[in-house]
Amino acid sequence: MSYENLKVETRDGVAIVTINRPDKLNALNDRTVEELDAAFAAIGSDPQVRGAILTGAGEKAFVAGADIAELATQSPVDGKERSIRGQKVLDRIENLGKPVIAAVNGFALGGGCELALACHVRVASENARLGTPEVKLGIMCGYAGTQRLPRLVGKGRALEMLLTGEMVAAPDALRIGLVNRVVPKESLLAEAETLLRQMLANGPVSLRFTLEAVNAGLEMPLDEAQYLEATLFGLICTTEDMKEGTKAFLEKRPAKFQGK
Repeated sequence: MSYENLKVETRDGVAIVTINRPDKLNALNDRTVEELDAAFAAIGSDPQVRGAILTGAGEKAFVAGADIAELATQSPVDGKERSIRGQKVLDRIENLGKPVIAAVNGFALGGGCELALACHVRVASENARLGTPEVKLGIMCGYAGTQRLPRLVGKGRALEMLLTGEMVAAPDALRIGLVNRVVPKESLLAEAETLLRQMLANGPVSLRFTLEAVNAGLEMPLDEAQYLEATLFGLICTTEDMKEGTKAFLEKRPAKFQGK
């Protein structure tokens, strides 16, 4: 599929998705959100792609926010529908079943911060700035930022960000757990890919079930989440990957996983 606002490159099992509107600081207009949905649907269904990196074109911005021109003219019904559409796209990313790393280059604000939150891990450049400035415009998060942010950094820190609308610099984002790593901007993509390939060296079924256990389990009471984990653990014991992984360990050799 050809995209107007995205670049999608696949190499050696890794898809690199770049939001390509640098003249607009990669702002999320409706077309870009639709293309993200299509791109990650394709990534999710492609057995040759095992993980993805999401980033923005240029050094200034990952995604500097939503397209304000579109937001400014929306009715209440339009606003709710836009929010639901965006939430579904970000849910697709979070529940992809394959690791997705956000390579945050520069500003990740509003919808851009929410997009990064939907990824499983965030690697930020030293010049990254993350924030939820919606309240400064008299609006609020609409792509589940009020839900994912407190789950990631805690209620108090999340509310400080959400209610002040102030940006968080990369070192502070690392300190509060908003990002996982901070790296020099010139090595951002390389560092993100190295981390992703470290994950992808492991069993594909293990990765998928682990993501499911964490994502679903966080929304359950502890006893139900533990039961989910036990169920998935039982299922994984039926896989060829489990047999290969344990055999390889005992034979002191690298495992050759097939995702089965």
